[in-house]
Amino acid sequence: MHIAKKGLRVLGIAESFSGRERSTLAGIVMRKDLRIDGAAFANATVGGMDATEAVLRIVRLLDRRDINLIMIGGSVIAWFNIIDPAAITEETGLPVIVVTYESSEGIEEDILHHFPDDPARLAAYRRLGERTAVRLRTGHTIYIRPHGIALADAARLCDDVTLDGRVPEPLRAARLVARGMMRSGICE
Repeated sequence: MHIAKKGLRVLGIAESFSGRERSTLAGIVMRKDLRIDGAAFANATVGGMDATEAVLRIVRLLDRRDINLIMIGGSVIAWFNIIDPAAITEETGLPVIVVTYESSEGIEEDILHHFPDDPARLAAYRRLGERTAVRLRTGHTIYIRPHGIALADAARLCDDVTLDGRVPEPLRAARLVARGMMRSGICE
């Protein structure tokens, strides 16, 4: 993968939910020059463990061979529904960059509190590993977990597709669309 390539395509995936049983995930295919050229949607169970499969469903629905990388807004979505980026990389053959925006000491205690009889969920969270802080040229810091791509390349790509603020454009567009779909009730 040539990260400097203008036509590089990123599949940005973000979710939206508000106390419902299902979370809406939107996947937006965006070229590095910020042109959008694809979209797909899936649902995940709030409090479930099907978020990884929802991401894979989006990839399958798109059925595109020109996607170069998957960027996901968070590893833990829909009230502790944990995404496994390594499994996504393994199944798709595509690198994955998980992006978050706040420093955190972690959520192990929260998982133990809300899911005391679910050691698999805690193990899935622990497998995520540490996040790395990346300072963007916009002056903001994001936190990333890259899989299948070098940390330096992941950081550069995040910086390249962030126009302003701290949210990379593929994730900003996906988040906006997911929120609109959730509010409309189309993806329930």
